[in-house]
Amino acid sequence: MKPIILIDSCSDLPLKYVEEHGITSFGVIYHFQGRDYKDDFGKSYDYHEFYEAVRVGEMPTTSQAKLQDYIDVFTKYAQEGKEVIYLCFSSALSGCYNTANIAKNMVLEKYSDADITIIDSRSASLGEGLLAYYAFDMLNKGCSKDEIVTWLEENKLKMNHWFTVDSLDHLRRGGRISSTTAFVGNILNIKPILHVDDEGRLIPVAKVQGRKKSLRSLAENLSERIVNPEEQVIAISHGDCLQDAEHLKNILLKDFSFKDVIINCIGPVIGSHSGPGTMALFFLGKNRHI
Repeated sequence: MKPIILIDSCSDLPLKYVEEHGITSFGVIYHFQGRDYKDDFGKSYDYHEFYEAVRVGEMPTTSQAKLQDYIDVFTKYAQEGKEVIYLCFSSALSGCYNTANIAKNMVLEKYSDADITIIDSRSASLGEGLLAYYAFDMLNKGCSKDEIVTWLEENKLKMNHWFTVDSLDHLRRGGRISSTTAFVGNILNIKPILHVDDEGRLIPVAKVQGRKKSLRSLAENLSERIVNPEEQVIAISHGDCLQDAEHLKNILLKDFSFKDVIINCIGPVIGSHSGPGTMALFFLGKNRHI
């Protein structure tokens, strides 16, 4: 019997991929324009409309998936006797991992033989999504639950995340930079380069001036850190700036051949904190260490 792989909406996988594979996911909540929405990979709320509203001043906030959602899904598969792997959004960025473990323990009290493994991906957006992509590929090739879990644990800290943002205002709102830094940086057209560390935290690592240099910096980090690119699927996620994402892809394809390149919009949950114009690049390297 094949194990069930669960993900959450912060993985930012394309909706078409999620639907074609019949993937069960947990929708993280975002509060927007006076309403609560469950992120569902853009099915019920168009991502472009979301970012257009943010551009004119709407201020979304987010909260984790609900405890009852985890209980309901874990219970369903426990009753069916299914093995479960839940690949979860980074515990350093959300409380989803802790909530999922609470739900797991509650389900185990009733179904003591339930087989539920929760993996803290220490990843975000298509970094988490790429890990899921590889896990589903292994599943379709007939790999066991133990083989998939082992691969994820051995490779999750090799998943490189490199980000840049177009405006510093959203980092200011999230408390990652001061108001003064954001004000001066915006005036000088400073673009930060950030990555996700081994703890799963978003960390600023450099500053460049101008959008073109920031995209080039992402490409340079891939060039320095990727291993066996011809064997990899890489991913680019973006805050409603598809043209820039395609430009970054073209930069990379001048020097590298990949098995595939996934491009998708950053969903409203992560986009609430990163803002329009965010660009992120994901690939496997030897590690994440700077």
